[in-house]
Amino acid sequence: MIPFRIFALLILAIGLACGPAHADRRVALVIGNSAYKSAPKLGNPVNDATLVGGMFKKAGFDSVDVRLDLSASEMRRMLREFAGRTRDADMAVIYYAGHGIELEGTNYLIPIDATLETDGDVLDETIPVERALFAVEPAKQLRLIILDACRDNPFSKTMKRTLASRAIGRGLAKVEPTSPNTMIAFAAKAGSTASDGDSRNSPFALALVEHLPKPGLDLRKAFGFVRDDVLKSTGYKQEPYVYGSLGGDDVPLVATKPAATGAQANPQDSIRRDYELALQLATRDGWEAFLAQYPEGFYANLAKGQMNKIAAEETRASAEQKANAAEQQKARLIAERAQKAEQDKAAAVAKAAEEARITAEKQKQIEQARADAAEHQRKLAEAAAAKAQAEKQAAERAKAELAAKQAAEKAEQVAKPTADRQMPEVEQKVAALAPAPASTLSAADVTKSVQSELRRVGCFASAADGDWNSASQRSLTLFNKYAGTKYDAKVASVDALDALKAKPGRVCPLVCNFGFKADGDQCVKITCRAGYRVGDDNECEKIADKKPVATREEPKKRDSDRQQREAAPTSPQARSPGQIYCGSGGCRPVRSGCRLVAATGSWGTGGAVGAVGQGNVAEVCN
Repeated sequence: MIPFRIFALLILAIGLACGPAHADRRVALVIGNSAYKSAPKLGNPVNDATLVGGMFKKAGFDSVDVRLDLSASEMRRMLREFAGRTRDADMAVIYYAGHGIELEGTNYLIPIDATLETDGDVLDETIPVERALFAVEPAKQLRLIILDACRDNPFSKTMKRTLASRAIGRGLAKVEPTSPNTMIAFAAKAGSTASDGDSRNSPFALALVEHLPKPGLDLRKAFGFVRDDVLKSTGYKQEPYVYGSLGGDDVPLVATKPAATGAQANPQDSIRRDYELALQLATRDGWEAFLAQYPEGFYANLAKGQMNKIAAEETRASAEQKANAAEQQKARLIAERAQKAEQDKAAAVAKAAEEARITAEKQKQIEQARADAAEHQRKLAEAAAAKAQAEKQAAERAKAELAAKQAAEKAEQVAKPTADRQMPEVEQKVAALAPAPASTLSAADVTKSVQSELRRVGCFASAADGDWNSASQRSLTLFNKYAGTKYDAKVASVDALDALKAKPGRVCPLVCNFGFKADGDQCVKITCRAGYRVGDDNECEKIADKKPVATREEPKKRDSDRQQREAAPTSPQARSPGQIYCGSGGCRPVRSGCRLVAATGSWGTGGAVGAVGQGNVAEVCN
């Protein structure tokens, strides 16, 4: 007798023998925005998206969708369609190149049709990064988002602020994904900007296509190599950064072909496969061939149950056939006007046949229930066996790892005394106290970088020339005051530079002269409407229409005032209108018909000095 497997394969033919092997499904969405309608065109995002999309295709991704210069509605539609493709995917990747913006700690991707005239338009005209995270969420093993969107954003410089305290950051804000196995890669560290590159592609895109598709290379190491390449190519000005975390196993973008392990196959696997083939055939011949090959055992008992089910079906079919024949005979006898006795006999035969059919139908249902119960028990037994095998393998691996760790600790304990004897105690202390490697930046570069960052946070008004003079020291002192730090203002240090970079926006407050007010990062002149002027509190107030009031003065007081007025032209304390008077309420021009008189003390240069109540200067009106 030919083996059962050959018999089953001959019946199932190609359909059951040539099924495709299961493989992890990987999908990618690539977007590049360059042709912005309300901002200067970017040169490289379209080129970078094309390059990265080609890399995913060469890496063997099942689906790679490359889209260029998308509007807001098109970006939303592409993310919605991509979310549908990630439902049955193991790995989902989104790459975006173009402009991005950070508002109040939230990151947004900017479509090409955005205008962003005010900060409120960000919520309506852009796509939040959380929308991209939602699109990759269904993936089972890896969710990866790569953002090459940290360029210097022109929109943040031109848009109007509806609320002065609302913060618009430089670059993108830090992101911490809440879903497991999720990574977000930035082209530049949070709070900094990235270079668009002087060539056809950005340094970040070139490093991605160099390291990500290496077979078997873990993504964390791949992005580490990307960081090193970008730092070198940009003169250590741009540092890519990755947020999120993965598990302990390596997660490569392109897996290596697994090598044959040579593990022994479970002897029950062959019987199980033959049983499942016979179960798909569901014929008497198939089960008879299976029982001839495997007459005893767990699967043989299951096969016998399937044979009983088939026998019950055959009995039911035979009884139904006999019942149909009896009914036909009865009808024929009635049609031929047969004798009543013959008709009664035919009716009795038909009734008995119908009863036999009903009995066979019930027996079939019983056998079907028994077969279903046996099949359920089979699946439970197989699951228990698989679980036991997995636990055994896990225990063996843990035992091997523990043995390796103990051997390593023992070797370290043996080697440590020898190493200690070879190094004198003084050398050990010197090695322990050796300083960490110094910064690769020169002193001039550090000074210039600190000055640039002081300008960015609003504490330094001069140009960053690398000269750490008294103005630079005052600026760092102001930063210490408002940031709550205590860095030495006499030198420009790397620690102060790191603290400055960590501040996303202005630290030192904007101070404006009298007659001016703060508008964003600038001082603008206060303009009052007709009939109003700038008052002592630096706000517009209505000009009062006052009439002179005649008063009677005593002769001695009038003589004293007259002598004072006659002496005023020759005294440095008397001044004409148009000068500035500073009191407790602030500074303002001297009113018409009035002058400044010094009561005691000396007169200051450049205008009135002192304040009311200190006895230095007073405003006297005729």
